[in-house]
Amino acid sequence: MFELVAEDLHAVMGEVRERTFALVAHLDDERLNATLNPIMSPLSWDLGHMAAYEDLWLNHRAGGRELLREDLAALYDAFETPRAVRGDLEFLRGEELLEYMSTVRERALETPVGDGVLHELVIRHELQHTETMLQAMVLAGIAPPALHGPVTVDGSGLEMIEVPEGPFVLGTGPEGFAYDNERPRHTADTARFTIGRTPVTNATWQAFVEAGGYENEALWSPAGWAWRTENDVTGHAGGPPNAPVVHVSHHEAEAFARAHDARLPTEAEWEKAAPELEGVGAVWEWTSSPFTGYPGFTPHPYREYSEVFFGDRYRVLRGGSYATHPRVASNQFRNWDLPERRQLFAGVRITR
Repeated sequence: MFELVAEDLHAVMGEVRERTFALVAHLDDERLNATLNPIMSPLSWDLGHMAAYEDLWLNHRAGGRELLREDLAALYDAFETPRAVRGDLEFLRGEELLEYMSTVRERALETPVGDGVLHELVIRHELQHTETMLQAMVLAGIAPPALHGPVTVDGSGLEMIEVPEGPFVLGTGPEGFAYDNERPRHTADTARFTIGRTPVTNATWQAFVEAGGYENEALWSPAGWAWRTENDVTGHAGGPPNAPVVHVSHHEAEAFARAHDARLPTEAEWEKAAPELEGVGAVWEWTSSPFTGYPGFTPHPYREYSEVFFGDRYRVLRGGSYATHPRVASNQFRNWDLPERRQLFAGVRITR
């Protein structure tokens, strides 16, 4: 399936692991092992989880060998151990953690690459988890020095471009690596719409705050207003005026759009317009779409990656962010989270 040979994939695995360690190099063991935020995992748990996932998919399922540490299977299973309890568990720490990660990797380098799909799965899994780890570090105020915010854009987020009505092809084709929720590729139709040429900037968001956007209940959905009230959310910490606003929830994004007689795009609209837009990849962009399977969806390689999250609870985000590795981000990649979440490197692009 891939033109990459085993040596290439092994090199990428090494580069990704070096990047992972570089992102936490400024932290001591106390910070690595602590629960930095109630909705996030301890960073050491994430590191152990990466290795356990690699051992499961490359060494056990692809290589046919016993797990290196069968006793760790439940500990590092994201469904067996939800985030709320991970900080209380006896997860691997310090030298024991590093030894486990190293030994798993030594075994993985002996596993036949085959078509490369499982190796690519493991590579991207680690890259996605490092973004989650960066979320935790930002929440705790201990982000790595090399992490800088989104680049500036030439616009306010209120300048619109027109996208004509008609069909287009949505999703990823059958060749190459993709997650199950990106397939099958299919034709979708949209009516004519306009969409922001850029994501909304901090300056534009600040004007929304100063105009009383957080006090005007009419702008918010019932769930959004309840979230705002219960959590005493009265505004948003800004950044450079001409950079995209980041760390906003879906509730806030919806309210901002309504304040400008607009709405959030559907993910079909977003994907259709993406090639014409500025600032794609600066921040994740909330859509109005619930996370569901495409027509003809088939879970692969396990239903827990996507299917168990389908339904009305989660909203889709598109585009990637400044904290997303380019190997993960594409115009077809579908991220998802709960509407109240603000830890994501997420902003907003409006649609009419």
